[in-house]
Amino acid sequence: MEEISFGWFLPTAGDGRYVGVVPEREPTLAYLIEVARAAEDSGFEFVLIPTGGACLDSWVVGSAVLSHTDRLQALVAVRPGLIAPVLAARMASSLDQLSGGRVLLNIVTGSSAEDLQQLGDPLAHAHDERYVRAGEYMRVLNLAWEGSIGTALSEFGGNSGWRPGEGEGAQSFAGKYYSFQGPVNLPPLVRSRPLPLFLGGSSPPARRAAAEYADTYLMWGEPHEWIAVQIAEMDAALGEHAEAAGIARRPRYGLRVQVLVRGSEEEAWADARGLLSRAPEETVRQAQRTFAGTDADGQSRQNRLREQSAAADYIAGPNLWSGLSQVRSGGALLIFGTAEQVTDVLIRYAELGVRTFILSGYPHLEEAENFGRRVLPLFRERWQEFITKEES
Repeated sequence: MEEISFGWFLPTAGDGRYVGVVPEREPTLAYLIEVARAAEDSGFEFVLIPTGGACLDSWVVGSAVLSHTDRLQALVAVRPGLIAPVLAARMASSLDQLSGGRVLLNIVTGSSAEDLQQLGDPLAHAHDERYVRAGEYMRVLNLAWEGSIGTALSEFGGNSGWRPGEGEGAQSFAGKYYSFQGPVNLPPLVRSRPLPLFLGGSSPPARRAAAEYADTYLMWGEPHEWIAVQIAEMDAALGEHAEAAGIARRPRYGLRVQVLVRGSEEEAWADARGLLSRAPEETVRQAQRTFAGTDADGQSRQNRLREQSAAADYIAGPNLWSGLSQVRSGGALLIFGTAEQVTDVLIRYAELGVRTFILSGYPHLEEAENFGRRVLPLFRERWQEFITKEES
């Protein structure tokens, strides 16, 4: 059975104890390195470095934190359409080489349409086409890594580290948005295979792209019943791809969710509600007007979950709270409670098939340490007991 991996989130737009207000802590280099080191020391395997109009550039941050950690991997968010795929492959290979093989890529198709438009993305308002383009992007990334013959000794030719046979017979590709003709000059990867690619999205085009190319299919936090349906839909997409292409693929399932762990459920509930205690009413109204105009299926599902749970004080299930989605976009569902309760919730997701968790909490520094101390050892003990029982 596959191992469970845990990642943490780097707050590259700022951090603090409250959501929906100006962050108390600026995303300085010193602070982001401190959070990354805390995540590493707390037992997380990687950190997600996001992209978006409010965030520092993910490549720049990734380079910085990898140079100040030893084992931690960086899941760098990349937007197709803004960086040519072969150039992105070269950037990732460079970072992979400099970090000793600690780079993962998260292919991000959306976020804010307005932000994409500001950056000059011609598909800013074309949701489905962005996933067609993302699929081609992932294909070219893989072809570039597989068809690499190492770095050139100079601009006039010759390759350092090239070995006979490498890159020979590199596949060519001509798609709607990208083309590729190999072999190409890229820094050698530390890994013996292309870098792992993450892709999220709840729409049929997202599932088709993930079925064909993603190594991890990401979902935003939702009640267990909803996640079970999403996994079933993705399994169906994988079956359709296998039948059409004659290739059976099995990406990992990943979940992006918030966590808050305290000594008692009452304390956790009070602190969860406290996260929004300083958010101005106008901020809440403006955020929900913005969320209502989304073209992303994942955000629409978060909106629906918030609306359905509003009458119950946003309780979306046992130890699940959707209140943060009043002001936070994306994966806003919060798992709250004692270490035992949070572990129970995570185990249930793992039993459904989730194998990668990407977590965050406010403030990210203290909550990384808190989760690593209270929950990670308990989860791993419980999960090992589950595996032993399944195998006996």
